[in-house]
Amino acid sequence: MNVHHLELFYYVAKNGGVSAAARAMPYGIQQPAISAQILQLEDALGVTLYQRRPFQLTREGQTLHDFIAPFFSGLAEMSDRLRGGGENRLRISAAEIVQRDYLPELLARMRRRVKGFHFTLTHGRQQEIEALLAAQEIDIGLSTLMDKTAANIEARELLRLPMVLLVPKTSGVTQAAQIFDQDRIDLPLVALDAKDVISRAFQAALRQRGVDWIPSLEVGSLDLVLRYVAEGFGAGLALRHPRVELPAGVKALALDDFPPLSFGALWTGRLSPLGETFLAEATAVAGELAG
Repeated sequence: MNVHHLELFYYVAKNGGVSAAARAMPYGIQQPAISAQILQLEDALGVTLYQRRPFQLTREGQTLHDFIAPFFSGLAEMSDRLRGGGENRLRISAAEIVQRDYLPELLARMRRRVKGFHFTLTHGRQQEIEALLAAQEIDIGLSTLMDKTAANIEARELLRLPMVLLVPKTSGVTQAAQIFDQDRIDLPLVALDAKDVISRAFQAALRQRGVDWIPSLEVGSLDLVLRYVAEGFGAGLALRHPRVELPAGVKALALDDFPPLSFGALWTGRLSPLGETFLAEATAVAGELAG
């Protein structure tokens, strides 16, 4: 018997059907794939494990479920034990600006609220976070959101962040329209790579206006966008983050008619009590920032 097929059958039996199992799986897998692999398991065993409509385990299916359930239902607890007490440990992923400007306060709140709280932290943006969640390598992620989340990935919006253009204070440009109204924009654009959510949202909004402005400088972080603008190398694309002060030589041009980006939390399955506490504290911090 294939162990992966047994795991899928466990979730089907536990949740009362293939559709519910697909939503409850701790990693992304589509309903047709589950059905096909369960059929392979039934063919290997030579028995029918459950009736499809309405769902009901057969006698053989109940026997198999009773045998494998203690193992699969205890995996999460065993994983926590092997990690050294996972009930107070949270695995988090977030982008660098979140790690720098917001996570320290949030983590300090968690330490005050949860005795013995500890955590691990990795860098990630939405697609990277979703991959880590699907692989069960993290518990929760914080990211700017644009794409529709993958199957089984839950998301909660915490903040809406407006896009801005950054230019040197010595620049004569006072409004973004002065740039967009040019027949040919000669000012270099400094931005994150083309796959980043901010860059894609900005370029989509430009296309709606019939404006072509491709980045001349693609950099690895918003801090580098600020640095290059401050040095006079062009105009930078960024988000207006609460509590983040611009360098003395940089000013922000509002993009009021551009759609703001959603910033939120990502997770899969049902959050642990510790994860729920973290999400509640993140929601409270976001509310304070928005206020």
